[in-house]
Amino acid sequence: MQPRISMITLGVSDMPRAIAFYEQGLGLPRMQSPPEVAFFTLHGTWLGLYGREALAADAAVPVDASGFPGFALAHNVRSEAEVDRVMTQAAGAGAVVTRAARVTDWGGYAGYFADPDGYLWEVAFNPHFWVGPADEQA
Repeated sequence: MQPRISMITLGVSDMPRAIAFYEQGLGLPRMQSPPEVAFFTLHGTWLGLYGREALAADAAVPVDASGFPGFALAHNVRSEAEVDRVMTQAAGAGAVVTRAARVTDWGGYAGYFADPDGYLWEVAFNPHFWVGPADEQA
């Protein structure tokens, strides 16, 4: 297996609400797609939105799971100010801030929000981790 993730697909309970959150709220660029799914281009991967029940059926797993999903998505940025900007943007789009941005014990700055379906996103500035393409490193 090659070391990459091509797409992250989130099973959502309300497709129009989820699309509005990611497209208008967070400003992610949406691709053309059929009405039952939405795709957004990210740097090096895609984000997909699909109905929660349909995604569970596609994966042949029960849809009734609840509670903490056991993972968080991460969005690394280039500064503490950018963390604050993204957290404010997400909250303004309807996200629930689960942990306000703060200095971390690993030397960075990060916060968490939950999207309208409860998926956790960490927004982080890590001074030890480059977030841009390799050709931008100086």
